[in-house]
Amino acid sequence: MPHHIFEKISYFLLFTILASTPLTANLQLEACIDLDTLAVDYILETKRIHIPGYPNAFNPGIIRWHDSLLLSFRNIPNPLLSFNSNIGLIWLDEEFNPIGEPQLLETATPHTTIPSRAEDARLILIDDRLWMVYSDCKDVFVSKGGFRVYLGEITYDGKRFNLSNIEGLTQYEGESKSIREKNWVPFNYNETMLLAYSHIPHLIFKPIIGTGTCETIVSTTPEINWEWGLIRGSTPGLIIDDKYLAFFHSQIDLITTQSNEKKKAHYFMGAYTFNTSPPFEITHISPTPILGKGFYDGNIYKPYWKPVNVVFPEGFVFNDDYIWVSFGKHDHEAWIMKLDRKKLLDSLIPVQTSYD
Repeated sequence: MPHHIFEKISYFLLFTILASTPLTANLQLEACIDLDTLAVDYILETKRIHIPGYPNAFNPGIIRWHDSLLLSFRNIPNPLLSFNSNIGLIWLDEEFNPIGEPQLLETATPHTTIPSRAEDARLILIDDRLWMVYSDCKDVFVSKGGFRVYLGEITYDGKRFNLSNIEGLTQYEGESKSIREKNWVPFNYNETMLLAYSHIPHLIFKPIIGTGTCETIVSTTPEINWEWGLIRGSTPGLIIDDKYLAFFHSQIDLITTQSNEKKKAHYFMGAYTFNTSPPFEITHISPTPILGKGFYDGNIYKPYWKPVNVVFPEGFVFNDDYIWVSFGKHDHEAWIMKLDRKKLLDSLIPVQTSYD
């Protein structure tokens, strides 16, 4: 066979293989991707939530409490000091429109001049008490190792919210002064709070309230092939159809149509389920990111830290037919998306687990 014919056949075979194979991290870095072509059909609607007085509020969490929808959000009070950060709360109506005035929570250490550095609240009910799980740094000088996961209880007197019983989790398996801790996944197990520290392994902690310590409950190792960056926690885990469902995020540098064909950090979201009893094995996971058309379009903002295209899920509520996920966009916007519940769950693929 002449060499040039063999060469044409080789290129044809290579193109056929690439067209029929899921993108790998290496391939993503090599070629420009139009993310809109990867949109899934179970995202039914998206809507931006505008918080009065906080035009750049982002990374919203959501929960149903007192028969109403409560939204948390993150606010950067001074873009020049982006490590300073507040968490606020506001009620929503059933169409996800804000009701009344938002309120910033007091998370700074009392009687000090250290500003609030609270980030990315997850809201969860434990025995009818509302808890907030978030990241904060109480050091005078900001350092990666100074950020730890904090817990606090939220109460409401009919007019104002109060955050109390605040404590940082500083003693746990794998604790290191060189790691910035965030994105632990809270879930309610028999009216006790548990926290998924990581996904691979799926390491589960029980916080010992009042001590700042965590007890390791169990660890399993799921076999997950996710090629869009390291999987990290995002939303709490809630029980749906006899499994915990949670949404995660990952980050990878890509060249995309949405980044004007320049390599840029992109944050993606996916979903997974895990068993409702120990050892809480991960059972199913999204095979590819949950993407909607236009997810990474919109306003271009001056970055707080570095240029990013971000979709960051933080909470969700659901009924028999739909799931509504609250998410941040580009570190400057708060959004809600409506998912077809059955189609989302049917899209997840099985995961095998090794037992440690």
